[in-house]
Amino acid sequence: MKQTIDLPAKLSGIFSLGGELPVYRLGFGAMRLTGAGIWGNPKNSKEAQAVLRRAIELGINFIDTADSYGPEVSENIIAKSLYPYPSGLVIATKGGLTRQGPNKWAPVGRPEYLIQCVEMSLRRLRLDCIDLYQFHAIDPLVRLEDSLGVLKSMQEQGKIRYIGVSNFSVSEIERARKVVEVVSVQNLYNLDNRQSESVLRYCEKHQLAFIPWYPIASGELARQGGALDKLAKLKGATPAQIALAWLLNHSPVMLPIPGTASIHHLEENTAAASLDLTNQELAQLDSLKAQE
Repeated sequence: MKQTIDLPAKLSGIFSLGGELPVYRLGFGAMRLTGAGIWGNPKNSKEAQAVLRRAIELGINFIDTADSYGPEVSENIIAKSLYPYPSGLVIATKGGLTRQGPNKWAPVGRPEYLIQCVEMSLRRLRLDCIDLYQFHAIDPLVRLEDSLGVLKSMQEQGKIRYIGVSNFSVSEIERARKVVEVVSVQNLYNLDNRQSESVLRYCEKHQLAFIPWYPIASGELARQGGALDKLAKLKGATPAQIALAWLLNHSPVMLPIPGTASIHHLEENTAAASLDLTNQELAQLDSLKAQE
């Protein structure tokens, strides 16, 4: 019993990437361990490192990052904080977006650039092989088959174990699967924004991990006195915890990765794995957007 309490992330359940690489379903997104606008170093590097170490103590064994976070900053902090890595830790990273300044993102999917992305992520993370490498966004100027084809080549070289995609539609996923074996999809998805519902259902059908980014963004739904706020108070929880618990219950392939630069918020988010929602409460949350 003590082990369960000490490792609350375990209560989120297990999903096996590619059918053979198990992770606890509640992970950690390392995007926020950077400066404002996901640009430059964090205000407090020591606190950012402490957050990562506390995540491991809480049982989190799936950390999601990208070379564009900072850029490079997030990957460097992960290595500095956690290397040598504990057994069973899965670090997922992404490539294919370039940065021109705070909150500025531009896709580049040229094969030669993606080779560079993979090689530099391996170096920064101090890895010989990246467990999950995700193509961050489609470059409209480059054939998708060319972008994914070079990632498949690097997979065959042993530098990538599994390949995932990000910001993809169902038709784009199907196109990608003709080139590589896709094990995960990372799209915008939360209680307030469910535009990727069809993608989620596709992932369920094909046993692909669905990794929602901005998982606790609840927008107007979380306003004081609203239905989400009322339910949170009834359960003795926060709106963020309710949003995460809903995600975990909404689909067995869901792997939320809430990110924060605060140990308090990290512990609060991880506690959502132990939050029980009744079928009636889940139904209420399912219909909440329409009601609001």
